[in-house]
Amino acid sequence: MIPPALQPEEIIAELQAVGSAYAEKKPGAREQLLNLSHALIASLELPSETIQRMAFAEPARAAHCRIAVELKLFEYLKESGPDGISSQDLAAKADAHEVLISRMMKHLAAMNTIHEKSPDIYVSSPFSEALTEPKHRDGIIYTYDVAGPPLRGLPEYLKSIKYDLPTDLTDGPFQAAHKTQLPFFAWIDQNPPYLQLFNSYMSGYRAGKPSWVDPDFYPVADRLAKPFDPSISEVLLVDIGGGLGHDLVELKAKHPTLPGKLVLQDRPEPVRGARAYYLHSVLHDWSDDDCVKILEQLKPAMEPGYSKLLISEIVVPRQNATWPVTVVDQVMLILVAMQERTESQWENILKRAGFRIQKIYRYEVGTESLIEAEME
Repeated sequence: MIPPALQPEEIIAELQAVGSAYAEKKPGAREQLLNLSHALIASLELPSETIQRMAFAEPARAAHCRIAVELKLFEYLKESGPDGISSQDLAAKADAHEVLISRMMKHLAAMNTIHEKSPDIYVSSPFSEALTEPKHRDGIIYTYDVAGPPLRGLPEYLKSIKYDLPTDLTDGPFQAAHKTQLPFFAWIDQNPPYLQLFNSYMSGYRAGKPSWVDPDFYPVADRLAKPFDPSISEVLLVDIGGGLGHDLVELKAKHPTLPGKLVLQDRPEPVRGARAYYLHSVLHDWSDDDCVKILEQLKPAMEPGYSKLLISEIVVPRQNATWPVTVVDQVMLILVAMQERTESQWENILKRAGFRIQKIYRYEVGTESLIEAEME
């Protein structure tokens, strides 16, 4: 957490201190460095510079990345290796105007998306090379084409509803921007190219970020493995709505000696008496009332005094939430007219459903937390 109104010199001193923690690979240090870096920029920028960056520099960067992905410019950059490639040659490969490509490359280099090795000669950066991978390349297309329009149209939409809070899955910023009455997930199901892009993007969304199965995050051995009782059930953990089971694969890989079975729940019949029932990024797609109904349906399958409920979601801090947290809340607003929740909001939902929170596990700086709860 960064105290408000720090001077640049103070932020620089903090950066140096956290830099040591980062060198020692301490959890959360990377995220703290990012936040401090953003704070340093904010403390140094003139208001006019901030407006230019918000209004022009970042939107232009997003647009140019979208175009570069379409024209495979990042692939050509990667293929050129350390020698680099000129904008003229890039334009020839992409069948585009040389001056246009040159101007795009200049801005992408200025925004640290690529590097200008020598005048008009460009080389890849780690980020631009990542954009040649499907999970990140598809993220550029999905975020620009699908999530971008409702975000850009948000001021007009909110004005049209007199700044009320959107809560209708079929009548929100997404529907206004894409001129549809379908909920987001129904719309994306009916647009297969974007469904594929969305799934690909989500597969890479959490790559490199802290996970509750990491050492020093949640005590898997103490809270799950040691109390496991095969006489109650042979199942250790049930992943409800877990897609293709990526979380279970990660859990098993990082804790290979876990007892019991790991089950991906993809059928209506619940697995009964498991040590833990796990939901990852499921409940934030639903209203409070629907969340209560979902959680109540789990209770008949759970063994009182033994089974745990694990919820991996964002928990919005009461103060000084970081932008990776707040931006996901904005995405929920524009796509599904829902929200990320604070600790008190989670407590209220769980209490209504007949659960009590035992502990919330999180890094000081990060996105998703793990809520551990039991039936009352």
